[in-house]
Amino acid sequence: MKKKSLHKGQHVLVVGAGKSGMAACRLLHSKGCEVCLSDTRQESQQDPEDVDWLKARSIVQEFGGHHLATFMVPDLIVVSPGVPLTIDPLQAARTAGVPIIGELELGFLYFTGAIIAITGTNGKTTVTTMIGESLRHSGMNVFVGGNIGTPFCSHVLEENQAEVAVLEVSSFQLDANRDFKPKVGVLLNISPDHLDRYASYTAYGDAKMQLFKQQNEQDVALISGTDREIARRRSMIPARVVEFDNDSWRVNAEERSLTWVNQESGAETYGLHDHQLSRPNLQNCMAAIGGSRLMGATRNGVQEMLNEFAIPLHRLTPVGSWNDIEFVNDSKATNVGAVQSALSGMHRPVILIAGGRDKGGDYAILCPEVKRIVKQLIVMGEAAQQMTAAFTEITTVHQAADMEDAVNLAVAHAEQGDTILLSPACASFDMYGSYAERGNVFMEQVQRVMGKYGTPATVKTIQRAV
Repeated sequence: MKKKSLHKGQHVLVVGAGKSGMAACRLLHSKGCEVCLSDTRQESQQDPEDVDWLKARSIVQEFGGHHLATFMVPDLIVVSPGVPLTIDPLQAARTAGVPIIGELELGFLYFTGAIIAITGTNGKTTVTTMIGESLRHSGMNVFVGGNIGTPFCSHVLEENQAEVAVLEVSSFQLDANRDFKPKVGVLLNISPDHLDRYASYTAYGDAKMQLFKQQNEQDVALISGTDREIARRRSMIPARVVEFDNDSWRVNAEERSLTWVNQESGAETYGLHDHQLSRPNLQNCMAAIGGSRLMGATRNGVQEMLNEFAIPLHRLTPVGSWNDIEFVNDSKATNVGAVQSALSGMHRPVILIAGGRDKGGDYAILCPEVKRIVKQLIVMGEAAQQMTAAFTEITTVHQAADMEDAVNLAVAHAEQGDTILLSPACASFDMYGSYAERGNVFMEQVQRVMGKYGTPATVKTIQRAV
């Protein structure tokens, strides 16, 4: 497919002045386009360095709100991921025939290398990072970014582009996809999320499928072999389909190994660490191995990555244990699908800390796993009442005022052999600036408790102390 290109002097409106929007502005300016920027935030809320850069280049800035007339005149509109395509000015522009693309696609138009793009409700960052490391260990010049780290357009601006771009892509980025086309597209899973932005779960799932929109039979779609939502949409994929987490993948827990029997090279066996053998880490390993090999990583490169890879913080991160009580930080689990996956991999009784800002997910999805493994549920934040109503008939529910209270309650009800798991199923923004801040506070509270009470002789000692 021949990529479309922009011409010098073309009038382009960038909507959204965040990190991605500014990256788009810089790339467009470097190509000689006439750029205009529109954002609902006031100029005083912007990064001063960004504002200075815009003014120094006489780029028209529209801060404090979108004006309809601004959206009617450009030759092209580039939308940042955080801006819904449903806002009135964008809908009016679309009706008027103004083309709309996202920052991801803009970067694609000027990237000269191969692309592997990873999406899914959960696991994107982990799998993206793993694939990037596998390719690096295989001797490739790699860029890793997109929805994590560096925006794609920022890399494209660099003088020496990577030969392979490993991109985490979100549903928000895929909403505006028109021509973006990865050589390998990886879809990990689809479960309810961002229903505060999408009209329905179906609409959210359809957005994920945009990853494969422009692929053909020469490209590859790597998809989960067990995800029902993906299975329902499989016939929509025009590329060659390869599955992970199906009968072609065999786990030997005793030998700590994972074998993939694939069409290209037959059986390939990889050694895993203990923590990589439990779900969802095992599924992430399968997707990373498959994606890496499909992009040309060597088997040695993949194994070196598996040997060295540490799971990113706040994703089922062990915090510590004492008196046979484990603490696990899964603050990144901001939707019901992530919590469902986390609980499915638990084999010890769980005291679950959850809650925050509701994202429109259906908590009923969690009921089977909660009934199976959760002995106590501690809820906090704006969603506390909703979660209490959803689970009060299947487990004991306590409400906590804040994280300190939640950890204290969890420890007070813990017994030897339990796992205290922070896995919220909600966004953090009612109480914290990010899931990372929430996870850090949890870890601080765990360390406070452990430091205060040391290693007690019995759990009853802890219960009395708290």
